Amino acid sequence: MKLSAIVIAKNEEKNLEVCLQSMANVFEDVVVIVDSSTTDRSLEVAAKYPNVNCELFAWQGYAKTKSYAVSKTKYDWVFWIDADEELTKELAQELTQFKEGEPDYHCYDVARRAFFLGKWIRYSGWYPARIKRFFNKKFVQFDDKQVHEGLVVEGEIGNLRHDLNHYTDPSIEHYFTKFNSYTSLAAKELASRNRTASISDILLRPLFIFLKMYIFRRGFLDGLHGFVLAVFSSVYVFAKYCKLWEINKRK
Repeated sequence: MKLSAIVIAKNEEKNLEVCLQSMANVFEDVVVIVDSSTTDRSLEVAAKYPNVNCELFAWQGYAKTKSYAVSKTKYDWVFWIDADEELTKELAQELTQFKEGEPDYHCYDVARRAFFLGKWIRYSGWYPARIKRFFNKKFVQFDDKQVHEGLVVEGEIGNLRHDLNHYTDPSIEHYFTKFNSYTSLAAKELASRNRTASISDILLRPLFIFLKMYIFRRGFLDGLHGFVLAVFSSVYVFAKYCKLWEINKRK
């Protein structure tokens, strides 16, 4: 069995090198879709690898762009990996061994080690945070969410044993660079489902997120990183529902 992988990238030159290097001896076919508004060397980095097919593509949202990437893959089994992620050596070996067997499921999930400001966040509800990433494209497709897109799967899901590394936010500046775009997309997603924002959403949901992450999910065991993450996450929820309120008001 041969395997494909997909990556989408926008100004991910540094991360992309690490990501593609981790996959070099695992996948026979890697499709890298680079956002056409990219201003760095992402396309050049991708072109260095012989197993990579890369192209520029006008952004159409996360789910649609990833669906397009899947349509360009050569083989049925596809691993979806983001540009700021890498296969651990153990996961790479597990996927290599997968090619020799017969799959029991149409889709498998994987645990992610998320690194925030350079530290692996083991608590705060961030680990293992299993996510569906390895699938047979004949049976599994992307949903149509504008942000935090995922895979639509019918039936049981298998589990890969080893972890995927996710270098989510190397700096506070990076976090807030994404913040405005992600909260706007999340608010629009809620509005598309006819959700409205109440005063309790704006006041209580952020507080609940902080308590959930820092106390109930033991984020305090992540040290100062855990506290900062819980505060930032509560601010994210606050901004998302304020933006939803703004959209409701305009309507």
